[in-house]
Amino acid sequence: MSWDWGAVADFLPYFVSGLVVTLEALALGSLISFALGLVWTLLLRTPTRWVRWPVGVLTEFVRDTPLLVQLFFLFYVLPEAGLTLSPLTTGVIGLGLHYSTYTMQVYRAGIEAVPPGQWEAATALSLPVRRTWAAVILPQAVRRVVPPLGNYVIAMLKDTPMLMTIGVLEMLGRARLVSQQHFQFTEPLTVIGIAFVVVSYLASLCLRTLERRLVR
Repeated sequence: MSWDWGAVADFLPYFVSGLVVTLEALALGSLISFALGLVWTLLLRTPTRWVRWPVGVLTEFVRDTPLLVQLFFLFYVLPEAGLTLSPLTTGVIGLGLHYSTYTMQVYRAGIEAVPPGQWEAATALSLPVRRTWAAVILPQAVRRVVPPLGNYVIAMLKDTPMLMTIGVLEMLGRARLVSQQHFQFTEPLTVIGIAFVVVSYLASLCLRTLERRLVR
């Protein structure tokens, strides 16, 4: 096995294109998972069981089924119902929906970790429910949930290659395409492996920096 730097140079434009798609899917999927996870958490805390029960069943079903099955369902089944989405849009929604069921648990733990005295103080001050959540509970919960949320972002990054199965040409998809065209697999796949390590490490550094700032 020999290393061909020329193959690396030829692959770089395709790599950059795939990296952009990977980061785009990661960023949008993370935003969806963060927002939707918080929505699930708040709905599960409502006193109405007719709201809690369907949300609980839905989130449990999504969490207990493989991401790949969900991607195939969104991409191949929804068009039969008249809803057709682009591969990237499908991938972003699939990642966001799947990981929202995990971020939901993170939010739940963060909210339950808020001292009971904070709830009692808000009640004593006769704060409205919305203000209690926005000004008292959520700001304290966010400080506790940043590390685990960051871990799920890194986990989502490692799952972005699954989008290749529905036609999204992210990093691995580009590497696979170029490798099959030129029958050179070592260089593209090595570059992709290094790229995942570097991006994951940079994400970890950003997470640690944000965590230190929130602790202050």
